[in-house]
Amino acid sequence: MIDLRSDTVTQPSQPMLSAMMTAETGDDVYGDDPTMRALEAKAAAISGKEAALFMPSGTQANLVALLCHCQRGEEYIVGQLAHNYKYEAGGAAVLGSIQPQPILAAADGTLPLDVVEQFIKPDDFHFAITRLLSLENTHNGKVLPLSYLAQAWEFTRPHRLALHIDGARIFNASVALNVPLTDITRYCDTLTICLSKGLGTPVGSLLCGSADYIQRARRWRKMTGGAMRQVGILAAAGLYALEHNVTRLREDHDNAAWLAEQLRGIGVNVMGQDTNMVFVRLPDAQVAPLKSWMRKHDIVLSTGPVTRLVTHLNIDRPALEKLTDHWQAFLAQQPPGQTVHPATPAPSHTYPAAP
Repeated sequence: MIDLRSDTVTQPSQPMLSAMMTAETGDDVYGDDPTMRALEAKAAAISGKEAALFMPSGTQANLVALLCHCQRGEEYIVGQLAHNYKYEAGGAAVLGSIQPQPILAAADGTLPLDVVEQFIKPDDFHFAITRLLSLENTHNGKVLPLSYLAQAWEFTRPHRLALHIDGARIFNASVALNVPLTDITRYCDTLTICLSKGLGTPVGSLLCGSADYIQRARRWRKMTGGAMRQVGILAAAGLYALEHNVTRLREDHDNAAWLAEQLRGIGVNVMGQDTNMVFVRLPDAQVAPLKSWMRKHDIVLSTGPVTRLVTHLNIDRPALEKLTDHWQAFLAQQPPGQTVHPATPAPSHTYPAAP
């Protein structure tokens, strides 16, 4: 089965499974799991932060991050299509009484700082207190420029805003920029790292920040149900991923670039490709038939008028060759006039920012 819906569909490799099966464990609620302690220490060191905390999901990690930064009745400024605004069930508002202030991202995935400034609330009891700027890196596969991150960091300091990065795919950004992760994370107070996307673990995300911040996060993790016991079997997968699966992300990027070029060559309207994501525009008449056609050939896509294709460690070049061959065959049997849309790119904020 060739599954290009997301890099969340990755399966743990046999060496990763072996590491999990032989992991030393203890009760992590007591702080007694040595493998988890090792993972959190490694994540803190790699990110350049004082401490890190493991959580079972990126959604919980982002929620706890917001709960630590904002009190009830306060707000965070965030992208209109950011994952921790649109795709996490409104958890910050429902569980934390934290108000989101969404704004549209620019074409490069950044939040324009002049627009951000317009939405920072004045010190007036009529308004929620603005506490946080939340960025997403990567955003729809787009890497936030280091120059922008530096500007955002300098911008937030006099405005007394904390800066959080939802870094679900932050290692994709690090690899794409060819810089250590600390060159990115020096420009944020806190960040999340997802282990179960391109890094290939079955479960888990990390929240990184100062020691005091992570101590508060530990309480919120308990309150939101995320404290676990002999969790070293999951930590071992995370350690393996950080040691073996980071630099190989470049293969995913190269495969995505190759796929975009091949699809353009057969007449598909490729809207854009960054890191491990390719976005294509489909004629409405093709959306359902293409999904069915590919499924018959053991290829799984999430098709829509804008369709996202995501490369990952379980997708190699022969798999993509099979995809393009079947796509070309599909187009060959389409009625005249239903093969392509005019090749007009759409701005990034129209891309679906799916998990």
